[in-house]
Amino acid sequence: MIHPTAIIEEGAQLGAGCEVQAYAVVTKHAVLGDRVVVGSFAVIGGDPQHLKFDRTTPTKAVIGAGTVLREHVTVNRSIYAGGRTVVGENCYLMTAAHVAHDCEVEHDVVLANNVMLAGHTSVGANTFVGGGVAVHQFTRIGEGAMISGVARVARDAAPFTMVAERDEVIGLNVVGLRRRGVPRASIAELKAAFHEVYFTTGNIREIAARALASGRYGSAEARRFLEFFTSG
Repeated sequence: MIHPTAIIEEGAQLGAGCEVQAYAVVTKHAVLGDRVVVGSFAVIGGDPQHLKFDRTTPTKAVIGAGTVLREHVTVNRSIYAGGRTVVGENCYLMTAAHVAHDCEVEHDVVLANNVMLAGHTSVGANTFVGGGVAVHQFTRIGEGAMISGVARVARDAAPFTMVAERDEVIGLNVVGLRRRGVPRASIAELKAAFHEVYFTTGNIREIAARALASGRYGSAEARRFLEFFTSG
């Protein structure tokens, strides 16, 4: 369903069953999967907020199937020729959330009201980002993380962790892990890996690399947690 006051520019790609509500703008640079909902006054595929950007550069903003973009959401296109800003499938972006150029938001992510993702940010699957959170450019937020409302994130946030205030890691998102059906044994192993990384004195990358190489962590969750520190 396309509201009569919505603007769909020539060249925009919309999948089956999309809904574009009143006064929303879907630019020619936008690619929407099936069943995407674009709320009132949202702008999808708008130009990046980058002072040196050449507006003739062919780039995209891609939205995955089943994702809901509420009113006033903005998703900017990439700054690189042939590049893409991506929001994955089954995400829920609440009112006035902003996804800047060249961000990659994976599937099943929730961005609450007024979340601000700066350019080149990545957000892993099944992550919840609370209202008013500001994320610095080039920052990584790992899968399954939970970011507390009004937090400031300028450092990478590891998978499955909870982060509050300014980059303060306050524990593991155990409730989220349980809700997704992660086995108790895997959660216990992840807790052990968490304590080894955050409660051992030394370089955090080196600590994680040693823990990964030790062979003591076999669960997929624990290994992805440790690999996050060695891959950034």
